Amino acid sequence: MNRLDVLVSHLQRVRAGKEGLRALYVLSSDEALFMMETKDLLRATVKGQGFTERETLMNESGFDWSALMSGSQTLSLFGEKKLLELSIPTGKPGREGAEALKSFAKHVEQLETSDLDTIVCIYLPKLDSATQKSAWFVALEEAGLAVRLDAIERSELPNWIKARLKHNEQEFETGEAGKRSIEFMVEQFEGNLIAAHQEIQKLALLYPKGMLTEEQIRESILNVARYNVFELTETFLVGNMARINRTLDGLKGEGEALVLIVWTLSEEIRLLRTLKEIVLQGGHLASAMKSRRIWGKREQLIPQVLQRMHLPALDRALQMIADIDKQSKGIPAKEMPMDPWDGLRRIGGLFAIR
Repeated sequence: MNRLDVLVSHLQRVRAGKEGLRALYVLSSDEALFMMETKDLLRATVKGQGFTERETLMNESGFDWSALMSGSQTLSLFGEKKLLELSIPTGKPGREGAEALKSFAKHVEQLETSDLDTIVCIYLPKLDSATQKSAWFVALEEAGLAVRLDAIERSELPNWIKARLKHNEQEFETGEAGKRSIEFMVEQFEGNLIAAHQEIQKLALLYPKGMLTEEQIRESILNVARYNVFELTETFLVGNMARINRTLDGLKGEGEALVLIVWTLSEEIRLLRTLKEIVLQGGHLASAMKSRRIWGKREQLIPQVLQRMHLPALDRALQMIADIDKQSKGIPAKEMPMDPWDGLRRIGGLFAIR
């Protein structure tokens, strides 16, 4: 799949009259803000090219897949060109849907793009590697322009925030005050880009163009960070104790179920212990991770964790998470703090970089 900049460049050329619209666009992302903004950009460009009507379809229970083909072939009552949007929230069209999408892709490939009456855009969540290799998705990708909208990593947030402020003709102070402001905003915005966007727009309304002071930022910005239990394991792998504490505080404050956190962490610790034993026995770590489908950020972090954590530390972490599991079910654990959340912090201490 293409990155967002490929789509942006294409739409710029369309608006400049240097290129025509494609008959099919496919957008894939779990980042709601980027999906929303990209939809708006695509809709505005399409409308500017005379596609003034918009029809929306949603793949849900009982969805009639024939609506996709008929909707792309039927003009409106007023003969206006249109944008037809299909959302597949699960990213799993099912057997009937897969066949319909392959047939539709074949139909698109036969169209003359110079004389289009309908532009179709299909919206999908972030797709795993297996789905990207599925016949229906490959057919769509070959027939149209498929684009993935990547999420922002925490390390990328400072530059993302700076760019958004610059668009509003605002900027941070220089020096230590500016650094503190950036870190403060990153902590508040982590995991919630839509709220981050709203808060940055609020700064533009509250204060004039130019430099924003640390005091102005702290007074204006709400705590909009949202924490995901399935990202907690990555936080432990990173080994930043301050971030571990902040994430646990966020999950506790949001009422996240302790049993789900315990299950998630115990699975990760067991995996780490298994990989550690493989390494100690002279096995090949990269192959072991590949066979267990460990990709992306975890593929980079796990070898670092295994280097700094000895087997006894992993055994201790397993025992502690087992005790916290007992506590979550109302069974006392003698060697653990009364509050199981404090026990999770102790486990975080075993992972922390010293």
